[in-house]
Amino acid sequence: MSTIALQTLAGGSDAAKRLAERLGLSCAGIAVHRFPDGELRVAVAPATDTTILYAPLDQPNDKLITLLFAAEALRRGGAKRLVLVAPYLCYMRQDAAFHAGEAISQRAMGDLLARTLDRIVTVDAHLHRTSDIRSVFPGIDAENLSAMPAIAKALARSGIDPATIVIGPDMESEPWVSDIASRLRLQHTVARKTRHGDRSVAISFADPGLLARRPALLVDDIVSSGTTMIAAAKALKAMGATAVDAVVTHALFPPAMIPEFTEAGIRSIRSTDSVPHPTNAIALDESLASALRSELTTHLPETTP
Repeated sequence: MSTIALQTLAGGSDAAKRLAERLGLSCAGIAVHRFPDGELRVAVAPATDTTILYAPLDQPNDKLITLLFAAEALRRGGAKRLVLVAPYLCYMRQDAAFHAGEAISQRAMGDLLARTLDRIVTVDAHLHRTSDIRSVFPGIDAENLSAMPAIAKALARSGIDPATIVIGPDMESEPWVSDIASRLRLQHTVARKTRHGDRSVAISFADPGLLARRPALLVDDIVSSGTTMIAAAKALKAMGATAVDAVVTHALFPPAMIPEFTEAGIRSIRSTDSVPHPTNAIALDESLASALRSELTTHLPETTP
């Protein structure tokens, strides 16, 4: 009889437990000890035939080493299949070398994880010129789930003004902005963004009149520096938006920045639990569980007639 269980890196335990409960699986933590020189010692729970590894890969460098060590221990312990659930997947931004000598982190990370794992499930991976996440991880299964169904469901449940216009901060946000607007039956538009540096952007809209005297909902996949979100909120308030709320898949910004968002005119900011953060308000376990149920059916014990 095949066995399956879930193990989680530190930092993802609450979300991992909810996911395990949905799937009817046990959930164990992966233990990490740090030596004085910074090296890590990693210990896993007993291996199962299929082990699901839950790891939100924000602040990724130590987590990646932990993940590699955990995979080594699990394979040696008898695991036949390793499935990584990384609600936030790191190092996807750099998908090309824009200057001489730059590493293409997406390619390096894809090759490394493809050699280590059998399947990867993530949410709203930050892909620019890569149309299919399976091309990042050669030879293994990979899925890039959308957070928009969970976000739309949460917003509908909490109530949203039908006059709200859904705003994307740049053209790259068009797919998920149009998706969530369609689900909520709202209008949407996207801004034009001109980036002058990591912390300097200019935001403009083709039809400013569309935004006057209406509430606005800013939607983005990742907020790290917060520069784009703050610039967009200020622009919306200047054009007469009655309120500005924000929702984001991956909240990577320091919690200390929340007052800056408030000062810029953002009434509320909500994020999914892809990364543990004080703004977490939208759980992804239902979407992740749906994607992972195939692991349960594939590994059900055989019955004899």
